[in-house]
Amino acid sequence: MISAATGAMALVVVSLVDRHGVEYLLAATVLAGIIQVTLGGLGIAKLMRFVPRSVMTGFVNALAILIFLAQVPHLVAGGALGLILVAGGLALIVLIPRFTKAVPAPLVAIVVLTVIVVAGGIGVPNVGDEGELPSVLPFLGIPSVPLNLETLAIIAPYSLTLAAVGLLESLMTAKLVDDITETPSDKDREARGQGIANVITGFFGGMAGCAMIGQTMINVKAGRARTRLSTLSAGVFLLALVVGLGSVVAVIPMSALVAVMILVAVSTFGWHSVSPSTLKMMPRGEIVVMTLTVGATVFTHNLAIGVGVGVLASMALFARRVAHLVNVDRVLDPDGSSALYAVTGELFFASDQELIDSFHYAEDPPNVVIDFSRAHLWDSSAVAALDAISTHYQRHDIELEITGLNSHSEQLHGELSGQLAPAH
Repeated sequence: MISAATGAMALVVVSLVDRHGVEYLLAATVLAGIIQVTLGGLGIAKLMRFVPRSVMTGFVNALAILIFLAQVPHLVAGGALGLILVAGGLALIVLIPRFTKAVPAPLVAIVVLTVIVVAGGIGVPNVGDEGELPSVLPFLGIPSVPLNLETLAIIAPYSLTLAAVGLLESLMTAKLVDDITETPSDKDREARGQGIANVITGFFGGMAGCAMIGQTMINVKAGRARTRLSTLSAGVFLLALVVGLGSVVAVIPMSALVAVMILVAVSTFGWHSVSPSTLKMMPRGEIVVMTLTVGATVFTHNLAIGVGVGVLASMALFARRVAHLVNVDRVLDPDGSSALYAVTGELFFASDQELIDSFHYAEDPPNVVIDFSRAHLWDSSAVAALDAISTHYQRHDIELEITGLNSHSEQLHGELSGQLAPAH
């Protein structure tokens, strides 16, 4: 993964810099790094298992859309000549691998288009037009902020948000890279690594960063990188190019970079996920989750918000599905003296009312047995539902017997029964 400052992280700290200045940003970066190292040590990456596949698909598709949308202003600024250069760059990137893979095609395209533009004196926007490149190395220093509780109170909320957003984007990117390369990675080590990098960055005058999904896709897909040496090389070459060869980098036409990024966007988008055959087979709920993830991400230009919306939507849909998976079967004794209810399903806060409404309180005989051998009690709401059922039967002077609770459910019922507020 290629890591650096990202748009998602920048959005978090705009108000901090506006109100308190850059030095507080550096302090917040250091604290965010410490938080990330701590979370990595606590195994925060295990939470990634709760990110559904539909959210992951939406994340990738939204990423591709954002990458493409980011190129549109450069396409417009380049005019007709810029469009021709972009088309030429795309052709080179697509055709070169058919003849040789010894050199990355995007690199060849950038070099060729730069030579054409410089030699031909073609007037199109270049990297130098985007801003002044640095000419000196960063230096080590301590953020110039008061070391007191007031400073901590100011930076802590920003640092927590930076740590959370950075880890979410980094771990999602790591998961995507794992899928592409078919090799597992240690997500907790990635979390700790991101944290260490942010601590060091803060002392060298840089803002908090995380994995950059666009650059990572170039590294893994276009560059076919498979080891950590690629990310080290990327950083070293970037440093050398920007500081040592800034004048050369400045003349690279933006059209060359746009061509590379458009191809990355096209190759990143999960076209299979939106094909009619896939959409026809996919459950509607998953389509909704994927669409919400894409929509929220593109609307806010924040991958972390999009993933958060997708996960919350998945949780809501899952709870709705599980809430209707409770089944209650009633069997009356031939002599009419007793009734047996067999409960099947997962009992928790979303299914408690459905369970309560499944019994025929006034119509049942003097003895009722409820069998929970095929059910499980998960929380206090389930116990409260059983208490409510028992109360209803008491009102009708019906003897109730509860059987079949597994060990966990029985323990939970024994500890909480009678201690909770009534369900009605």
